[in-house]
Amino acid sequence: MKKNKKMKLKTHRGAAKRFKITSTGKIMRWHSGKRHLLGTKKPRRMRKLLNKVQVNKADERNIRLALPYGL
Repeated sequence: MKKNKKMKLKTHRGAAKRFKITSTGKIMRWHSGKRHLLGTKKPRRMRKLLNKVQVNKADERNIRLALPYGL
């Protein structure tokens, strides 16, 4: 007898490169604004931009759908 299996879900590759899910389940993202016009930005501001930050609750559901296996 043949069983119908569910299809595997595909990971959204763009989301996989932009977001990371921690071991506790938080979704982290990087700050933008580090590519050009760096001479006008203060060192303190650049240090703050280097850190990761947690994703907004409003965006969390869509990101989880894009990353079904928690990459």
